[in-house]
Amino acid sequence: MRIVSLVPSQTELLYHLGLDKEVVGITKFCVHPTVWFRSKTRVGGTKSVHIEQVKALQPDLIIANKEENLKEQIEALAAMFPVWTSDISNLQQAVQMIDTIGQMTGTAAAAKTMTAAIHQRFAMLRAHLPSIRTTYLIWQNPYMSVGGDTFIHDMLTRCGFDNVFKEKQRYPSVTLEDIRQNDCRLLLLSSEPFPFKQQHAAVLQKELPSTKIILVDGEMFSWYGSRLLLAPGYFETLTGQLLIA
Repeated sequence: MRIVSLVPSQTELLYHLGLDKEVVGITKFCVHPTVWFRSKTRVGGTKSVHIEQVKALQPDLIIANKEENLKEQIEALAAMFPVWTSDISNLQQAVQMIDTIGQMTGTAAAAKTMTAAIHQRFAMLRAHLPSIRTTYLIWQNPYMSVGGDTFIHDMLTRCGFDNVFKEKQRYPSVTLEDIRQNDCRLLLLSSEPFPFKQQHAAVLQKELPSTKIILVDGEMFSWYGSRLLLAPGYFETLTGQLLIA
């Protein structure tokens, strides 16, 4: 089987399922694992797939995602090759995706072992904090947060954070005034897709003096493949540090 993956988190999943020889193409954003990023053919970005490069690879399976990839490009590829597209907004759907990819790629046993471990680790995750009014930012200019129908929202809830924009859908644009008016006590600045740094936190802290602001690993909150094995441990450490603070 020759596989092209157009989704970073699912590319990492394929690696952990042992599909090294099978995966022939990835995107420029598929940075994990490093060895694949350096050695596999890159076929453009998640939203700028080079169709001709994919055609040259003659894949037996293309793995895409409804949110990550552009519908028009996926439809064009689907007219030439088998395409499987995931649509994930919570942990259960992520687990189902892992099992499905395992079945499609002949790695069902490895996938089942992985999903069992993910279930176990999330079951052990306990919210240490009283519910904290929280805003999670993924972008600036404009500032963008996450609504209640997103995978990130599901992860926030499992940590015990109260997403102040949970009544919104997808990734709403928000203002500093929106954040203030929603009595936000904790502001999480993600490392992706916009790479928030300490200097951004410092600027926001001046505008939101009563809000605690911290930088967080966006991959842990938004990657829904094998990184889910690591996410519960990261969340435990994060909430434990907030409790001490």
